[in-house]
Amino acid sequence: MAYRFYLFFSLSLLLLTHSPSNSQSNQFCEAGIGYGEVGCGLSSSTKLLIKGGTVVNAHHQEVADVYVEDGIIVAVKPDLKVTDDVKVIDATGKFVMPGGIDPHTHLAMEFMGTETIDDFFSGQAAALAGGTTMHIDFVIPVNGSLIAGLESYEEKAKKSCMDYGFHMAITKFDDSVSRDMEIMVKEKGINSFKFFLAYKGSLMVNDELLLEGLKRCKSLGALAMVHAENGDAVFEGQKRMIQLGITGPEGHALSRPPLLEGEATARAIRLAGFVNTPLYVVHVMSIDAMEEIAKARKSGQRVVGEPVVSGLVLDDSGLWDSDFATASKFVMSPPIRAAGHNKVLQGALSNGVLQLVGTDHCVFNSTQKAFGIDDFRKIPNGVNGIEERMHLVWDTMVESGQISINDFVRVTSTECARVFNIYPRKGAIIAGSDADIIILNPNSSFEINARSHHSRTDTNVYEGRRGKGKVEVTIAGGRVVWENNELKVVPGSGKYIEMPPFNYLFSGIDKADASYLSSLNAPVKRSKSTT
Repeated sequence: MAYRFYLFFSLSLLLLTHSPSNSQSNQFCEAGIGYGEVGCGLSSSTKLLIKGGTVVNAHHQEVADVYVEDGIIVAVKPDLKVTDDVKVIDATGKFVMPGGIDPHTHLAMEFMGTETIDDFFSGQAAALAGGTTMHIDFVIPVNGSLIAGLESYEEKAKKSCMDYGFHMAITKFDDSVSRDMEIMVKEKGINSFKFFLAYKGSLMVNDELLLEGLKRCKSLGALAMVHAENGDAVFEGQKRMIQLGITGPEGHALSRPPLLEGEATARAIRLAGFVNTPLYVVHVMSIDAMEEIAKARKSGQRVVGEPVVSGLVLDDSGLWDSDFATASKFVMSPPIRAAGHNKVLQGALSNGVLQLVGTDHCVFNSTQKAFGIDDFRKIPNGVNGIEERMHLVWDTMVESGQISINDFVRVTSTECARVFNIYPRKGAIIAGSDADIIILNPNSSFEINARSHHSRTDTNVYEGRRGKGKVEVTIAGGRVVWENNELKVVPGSGKYIEMPPFNYLFSGIDKADASYLSSLNAPVKRSKSTT
């Protein structure tokens, strides 16, 4: 008992150190207490019935009960009868949906001389409070080594409290990296590799490396991902701003305008087309990048565009705030764009040009952001969103009538599960799927602020935003972890989800290659000339 008290005290102290408040909503369960133990406030039942709600999948909705046993959905039918040992949740008048899947996060990431303030416990706890039940994080190689990078992230993820998967970044390319990519795909459950076209001098790759990486991804059935900004031009833009005496956060946006995002997006798309492999463009932030994706998709190229919630709902006005602490919290890459870009991105999401919504949750507190108080180039890049995404997409896209409720499920969960090849285990409420479920009340409202959020950062880029549609219950792995505004999570209870290669985007690639080869009409047979 004394040991448990010590663990609880230690964890509470850690949270108080990093968290803006010690409100009841920010209290977590102590490390070392497992699911089902009374001390954690968690039900010991492994059986659960969600009764009377409207069950919403990406292509269908119906009023039905959902019965869960041992973390798996067993039945989805009206008027299910259960025994007394089953926990019952009344969802009448509410929507029962698959838990959100965030395809783009950076937890415990070492970057720009510091580390993101949210780790695999606090970040995931925040996600669960916001209705996200799985995320996919980016493994950064250690000195270019994929194996060392994965080992580092496996250690970081030991404190996970919800399911997660990994993408892998590629920062160099040689025979050892090529071999390690195969190990990642065939043995480690990683089916996507990210190439940074920005961050010159650290993560950035050139076109030669990108081409080699695209070819290797294709051979392995892995999805190539790009952070699309022209890093060489951004470097020049940064020098230009400093020469002009622009050192504040506004210089960040001015140094990397939309045309540099559009150029890099177009270049990556064309190179992926040259190799004939699918491409996933992360954090699409501008009209320029979106138009390149639209053009490619119209031509039949297999390109997935991922807007992030900050790009959908914010504009760049905050970067010009006279208070540095306020302005710096909006610094991310690519930058949040001028008003108008967000509205066009919303339209692209509603008409299918963009397919799914991530967050690029990569948070630093105000002390860390202050590293760049005299030079915007030293402000750690990143904003929050892992807790806010589901609410903001609902309020911005569903309440406005831009997308349907079914489309909400598609862009926040199902399409991610399909793209990363884990559907229907994830992203669906059907018999046999994992019991990752949310109950959303469309008539309830939410308010976002740093005092009550569950991230460890002391700021929030959506501070003060209010809207309709609130996640009232989150169920992860068949366990109720968020209910009555109380979070009940356990470090170490999350599972690593392996993601197999060759998702649906690869279907028919071999036939397209064969058609291309047959169309060449080459080599031409020629008689040798004589002299």
